[in-house]
Amino acid sequence: MKSFDQLWEELAAKVASGATDSATVAAVNAGVHTIGKKILEEAGEVWLAAEHQSNEELAQEISQLIYHLQTLMLARGLNPADIYRYL
Repeated sequence: MKSFDQLWEELAAKVASGATDSATVAAVNAGVHTIGKKILEEAGEVWLAAEHQSNEELAQEISQLIYHLQTLMLARGLNPADIYRYL
């Protein structure tokens, strides 16, 4: 199990390494348009899971949304501190 910050550190390290076999690096390289479409898809899945599925399935969908939000952050050069100041 990872926290938001632990996931961030892992994804940031992957992007910094430029690993060609990393789905995260590929997502960041695809750009904000592609990532944004994925975020919309995942947000819809979160909503549907909240309406019709178990809490476990909802938690899985939320975790996927968080992952894609973090890839967008990486693509735009944001870090968690940039987000936390608005919470």
